[in-house]
Amino acid sequence: MSNINRQCLAENVYFNSVRDSRFKTMKLSANIIVPLSAETASANALLAGVLSRSCRKYPDFTVLSKKLSALYGADLNVSVAKNGDRQVICVSASGLDDRYALENESITQELSRLLCSVIFEPNVKDGSFVGGEVEQERRQLLEVIDSEFNDKRIYANSQLIKNMCADEVYGIKRYGTAEQINAVTSKSLYNTWQNLLETATFEIFYVGDSEPDKAAEVFKNAFEKINRNPVEITNTIVRSADSVKRVSEEMEVSQSKLVMGFRTGSASGDDDCTAMSLMCAVLGGTASSKLFCNVREKQSLCYYCASRYDRRKGIMIIDSGVEGDNVEKAEQGILKEIDDMKNGVITDFEIDSAKMAVINAFYTSNDTVGGIENWYSSQLFENGFKTIEQRSAEINAVTKDEIIAAANKLSLDTIYVLKNK
Repeated sequence: MSNINRQCLAENVYFNSVRDSRFKTMKLSANIIVPLSAETASANALLAGVLSRSCRKYPDFTVLSKKLSALYGADLNVSVAKNGDRQVICVSASGLDDRYALENESITQELSRLLCSVIFEPNVKDGSFVGGEVEQERRQLLEVIDSEFNDKRIYANSQLIKNMCADEVYGIKRYGTAEQINAVTSKSLYNTWQNLLETATFEIFYVGDSEPDKAAEVFKNAFEKINRNPVEITNTIVRSADSVKRVSEEMEVSQSKLVMGFRTGSASGDDDCTAMSLMCAVLGGTASSKLFCNVREKQSLCYYCASRYDRRKGIMIIDSGVEGDNVEKAEQGILKEIDDMKNGVITDFEIDSAKMAVINAFYTSNDTVGGIENWYSSQLFENGFKTIEQRSAEINAVTKDEIIAAANKLSLDTIYVLKNK
């Protein structure tokens, strides 16, 4: 994987570029990073959608779509994510690499200008966004909330985080709440936009084979017009759980959900973070993991059972779909596999298989410009960027004793169960 080049364009504004000649396309993305807050999460999420609909230069969705089509069918997308105690709004554009454009046209420069138009020159009038566009995006965001409620696996995981992190910022959803979304007005959204430009941290990424200096120059000129006063963003880590919280709900569901949240005592920047991530893979992160092979296959206690490690918050979550009568058996089966790991019951095959699966996933991310961008953007809040080769070497260097030590740091915090009425 190619190394990344990083430069500062303004206060807390960084331009990150990766040159790669394998692709015919390129991608530009602007990550707007702010503290996750109950007061602002919904407005920020709604703003992301509104910004993608139009701007002053292209004042409606049809005109904006025609511009994208003229740029060889370029795409414009927005997303809202939660990264630790941070909320990240991503506005991205992807299109044809410059070397394939006709008459030496710079698609990179054009898409940079388009992104800056969307972010810095939205379609506003008299200090307010267009009411119709706000209402359309409000409806779509509320539909997202409904869809996540209807997907019971997503809902159960969300409820686990909500209860486990009830006293933490991380317990807030990436889009806030439906009540807060409904409370946002076109005028208040304008104030939200201005606040983002002034206080947010901006991480801009470019992946492609063209010279990135043209794009960097466009963004640098745009930020010269902005009065910057970036806010400090902190990320709190709870290292261990003092007791186990149990939460249960009843709904009309065909399959019960059992979700268990653990404090790992290890997060980004800690020396044993890599060992913790591999321990999670051995436990339930692959098709050869303990939870899959033993709890699901041999004991037939669940339809699925998997673990994942959030290195930003030092949290491990195990979620499973089970028959209502098997909830307690599945819980005990999961805890037994963890106890076995704590006692060193881990085979070389399990470790080698987990290492291979993790490293294969690393290299798969190198197959697209979007994957490369995700690889590096996921390391924004760590101690520098690492290539796939560097991360793979770290995974391969983890020993069985380090995996056992990581397992012994786990402390069960919360158990959430969703059962049929």
